[in-house]
Amino acid sequence: MLAFFLKRLGASVGIIIGITLITFLLSFYIPADPVRMLAGRSASQQTVENIRHQLGLDKPLYIQYFKYLGRLAHGDLGRSYKQKTQVSELIFSRLPATLLLMAGAISFELIIGLLAGILAATRRGQKTDHAAMILSFVGVSAPQFVLGLLLLYTFAYKFPLFPLGGYGTLAHLILPALTLGITGGGWYSRMMRSSMVDVLMQDYIRTARAKGVSEHKVVLVHGLRNAILPIITMVGLDIGFFMSGAVVVESVFGWPGIGQLAWQAIQVIDIPTIMGVTMVAALCIVIGNFLADMVMPLVDPRIRLR
Repeated sequence: MLAFFLKRLGASVGIIIGITLITFLLSFYIPADPVRMLAGRSASQQTVENIRHQLGLDKPLYIQYFKYLGRLAHGDLGRSYKQKTQVSELIFSRLPATLLLMAGAISFELIIGLLAGILAATRRGQKTDHAAMILSFVGVSAPQFVLGLLLLYTFAYKFPLFPLGGYGTLAHLILPALTLGITGGGWYSRMMRSSMVDVLMQDYIRTARAKGVSEHKVVLVHGLRNAILPIITMVGLDIGFFMSGAVVVESVFGWPGIGQLAWQAIQVIDIPTIMGVTMVAALCIVIGNFLADMVMPLVDPRIRLR
């Protein structure tokens, strides 16, 4: 167990350092100049150079990178060029909204995906199976902004069951979480169907049926427990994805999450904020995968951590 933890810890640190390097280089090789955007079009060259010096952007790139790593090691994500405040404060102020949207989206994904996948697998080749897979394909293929606008028009404007946008109550959460849940649920249902079909063809499933175990118990106890393992891995990845912010959905519904913060930072080339959001997303993906690895042995005792 200790060897597994140390191995994963070393790999995680290497991944995060690699992400910092790639993101840092990409941020500084974009065509636009963040200093010029901050100074404004009418600023003189001397003003631009003064701002560049104040931000430390006149130093060699490798020095800037190592200084960034040093600050990062102390939990300092830098200071926003545009908003003149610490990036960590900006991210933490958006964190409750992002966590709430993540929890709602993953809940809808699991409800839609597991139900549709199990239903399709247990009725393989039948009309129910075909219908579930067609709907899952539509859910996966539909652009999120189109799906979000349709839900807003139908359930907030035409039939005013939910607010048109905003943040603050459970009613505000339903539509944006459902938008993300339909898209993710399509992937989950296809994965669940494929995994469940394979499991239901195993020898121990036939043995359970031969012993007279009810079909309900065969599917939900013997089948689901083994078929759900790929879904656990996908949930771990989704944690990181949603923590980086669902930019399109947050924009459509006016949701004040990290994705909206990242989009605003990209528009003004606020490099510290872009880097901060990227680092938070990378860290959450690593943690999400680690948690998925921890949960798998609890679901399937045959899995051992090495």
